[in-house]
Amino acid sequence: MVETLPSTELELLDSYSRAVTGAAARVAPSVVNVDVKNGAGSGFVFTPDGLILTNSHVVNGAASVHITLLDGRRLSADVIGEDPDTDLAILRVSAGDLRAVPLGDSSRLLPGQLVIAIGNPFGFQHTVTAGVVSALGRGLRSRTGRLMENLIQTDAALNPGNSGGPLVTSAGVVVGVNTAVIRGGQGIAFAVPINTAHAVITSLLRDGRVRRAVLGVSAQTASIPRRIVHDHGLPHDQGVLVSEVHKGSPADAAGLTPGDMLIDIGGTPVASIDALHRELTGDRVGQPVPLRILRRGAPRRIVVVPVDPHV
Repeated sequence: MVETLPSTELELLDSYSRAVTGAAARVAPSVVNVDVKNGAGSGFVFTPDGLILTNSHVVNGAASVHITLLDGRRLSADVIGEDPDTDLAILRVSAGDLRAVPLGDSSRLLPGQLVIAIGNPFGFQHTVTAGVVSALGRGLRSRTGRLMENLIQTDAALNPGNSGGPLVTSAGVVVGVNTAVIRGGQGIAFAVPINTAHAVITSLLRDGRVRRAVLGVSAQTASIPRRIVHDHGLPHDQGVLVSEVHKGSPADAAGLTPGDMLIDIGGTPVASIDALHRELTGDRVGQPVPLRILRRGAPRRIVVVPVDPHV
């Protein structure tokens, strides 16, 4: 005797299938295959006039970029700008009848929520995989060494070629840009939140890049002796230890020296190099910023004026 699933389970399966197939049908016309000389990836149209979001690592250094739409059209694409620190890039194509996918709000995601990934793994165009949001707020190093924060972890299967494709909800709105998998891992993949992408998109369209401030130091996260933490009432037992001050840099002009420990910037404690990076945003460029440091265990305050390294 062949057993059948109870009607309630069939209903749940049908509901799940409808959610996935419906989202895929709505989003697929916006998903593109991105071709470069030495590789390929994915992307998606997010404005009807031809702007496409993808990963920086897909197009970085490419002499030419082409995209292929669901209807078979193959178009030349220009790289408008890219940000390796968040692994995002914007392409532009000239074509009519483009369908843009709506961008959602990644801050409203919940662990366990259904998400769908669409991309071109190993060249198999418009492959659909589904899973859940496994976790939120994950961190992963970009190719530049900077920490990509607040990543979405999902178990929707991703493979080479999925990079740059959309991660969408059952409503067919984009909540993430698929960016990385853990090699050798099973069901561990990551996407850049679309809320992060919003800010990057604005900068790339305006400036062609994301402006960030620099002090001009080489530094690393280091521990602060407990006695010093206690004596000075420090909020953390770690800080940013300066190992090198670049000649002619803002840090050099401000009098920072190797061995100084940065513990606060602009009134915000910094307990790691990643925390320091978070504070060195574009709006700090050209603005005097107070630093609190430890020099040979004694607190000092200095003022530094960060610069944009690309100007």
